[in-house]
Amino acid sequence: MMKFWGILFIAIVLFSCKEDQKDVDYETKEKIAKIKAIEKPLVTKFGFNLDEFTVQEDTVRYGDSFGELMLDNKVDYPKIAKISQEFKDTFDVRRIRVGKPYTILKSKDTTETAQVFIYENDPINYTVVDFRDSAVAYKNQRAVKYVEREVSGVIETSLSDAILDQGIDYAVTHNLANVYAWTIDFTMLQKQDKFKVIYKEKYINDSIYAGAEPIEAAYFEHNGKPIYAFAYENDSLKSLVDYFDEEANNLRRTFLRMPVEFGRLSSRYNLKRRIRYYGNRIRPHKGTDYAAPRGTPIMATADGTVVESTRRGGNGKYVKIRHNSTYSTQYLHMKKQKVKRGEFVRQGDVIGWVGMTGNTSGPHVCYRFWKNGRQVDPLREELPKAEPLAETLQPEYFDYIAPIKDQLDCMLYPEKKVEVDEDLLTLNQ
Repeated sequence: MMKFWGILFIAIVLFSCKEDQKDVDYETKEKIAKIKAIEKPLVTKFGFNLDEFTVQEDTVRYGDSFGELMLDNKVDYPKIAKISQEFKDTFDVRRIRVGKPYTILKSKDTTETAQVFIYENDPINYTVVDFRDSAVAYKNQRAVKYVEREVSGVIETSLSDAILDQGIDYAVTHNLANVYAWTIDFTMLQKQDKFKVIYKEKYINDSIYAGAEPIEAAYFEHNGKPIYAFAYENDSLKSLVDYFDEEANNLRRTFLRMPVEFGRLSSRYNLKRRIRYYGNRIRPHKGTDYAAPRGTPIMATADGTVVESTRRGGNGKYVKIRHNSTYSTQYLHMKKQKVKRGEFVRQGDVIGWVGMTGNTSGPHVCYRFWKNGRQVDPLREELPKAEPLAETLQPEYFDYIAPIKDQLDCMLYPEKKVEVDEDLLTLNQ
C-alpha cells in the first residue's frame, strides 16, 4: 500500500513540473515574439509600409497601357477613367514610356486588388496613383543627397575621353560644352588643353547615383588662354543663371559657335573651293560644314522665328531662321526637320537631325549665316555679346566668386600615366 502512495506522489510531482514548464515555455515564447516584432525593421518605399501589401515590381513593356494594367489588377473602370480625365496634368496616362519602372501595391486578401500604382518618371521623381478611397494622383520625390565633386583633366584625344577616363558621367561633358559653347570651338581643341570643373552629384539613399547637377564653376585653358566660368543669377535676365568670367563678362553670346555638339568641322566657308561632288570644279561654298553621324540633333544657334522648313534641290531638307533684322541662319541636308514655318525657337532648341538629303557625299549639316542679307563666314564674325552682369550686382559677384576661384586654382591635374616598356624592363633585370 505504501508503495502505491509513493508512486502516486512521484507522478503528481512530475505532472506539476511539466505544467509549470509549459507556462514558462509559453511566457518565454511570447516575450521572444514581442522582441522580434520590435526588432523587425519597417520596410518602406515611396512612403508606404510594404508589409501591408502584396508588392509587384515591373517595367512598362511594349504594348502596355495604364488602363489595361489596372484592369488586369482588378481596379474599377470608373476609377481609371477619373485618373485619366481629372489628373492628366499630374499623370498623363498616355505618356507612360517603355522601360520605365513601376510598382503595384495590392491588397493582401485573396482578391489582390491594386491599391496603389507608383510610376517612376526618373531615378528621383515618381508619380503615385492611390485607388484606396477616391482615386487621386500626386507627384513626389525621393530624398536626395548632394555631394560636391571636383574634376580636372588634360586633353590628349578629346574632351569626352578626358572626362570619361575618370569614370565621370557623360552629362558633365555635355554641361561643360554648354558652358563654353559661345567662347570655344570644340572642333578645334588642342592637345594639352586643360580644364577644371566643380559640380554636385546626386545620390539616393547615400549610395545610388542619380545624375549630375549643372556646373557651378569651371576653368578651361584653350591654346594657352585661360577662361574662368562661374554660375551666377543675373537679375537683369529675370533670374536666369548665366556664366561669367573673373571680370564679370558674360560668356554667352547671342549665337552658338556651331549647331551640333562635338561635330567635326569638315569644310569651311570658301568662295574658291573645288567641290568633288561637282567634278572638282571651283564653286563658291558659302556654308560651314560640320560632319556628324546621321541622327545627331541640330540646334538653333540663336533665338528666332522659322521662316522656312522645307526641301529644295541640292539643299535637301533644311530649316531657315530669322533672328532679327540683321541676322539669319540656315541648316541644310537634314534627315528630318522638327520645326515648322512660323514657330519661334530658342537658342539650343533641337530643330532637326543630321542627314544626307540633297547634294552631299556624307552625313553633315551645312550651316549658313546671313548678316544684312549677305552670306558671311560665321567663324570670322565677331558675334555680339549677351546681356552683361548688371553693375549693381558686380561687387556682390566678386565677393561670391573669390573663394571659388581659389578652389579652382588649387585643384591639381591628374598625373600623366607613364607607359613602361616591358622588354626594356626585362633587359635591365
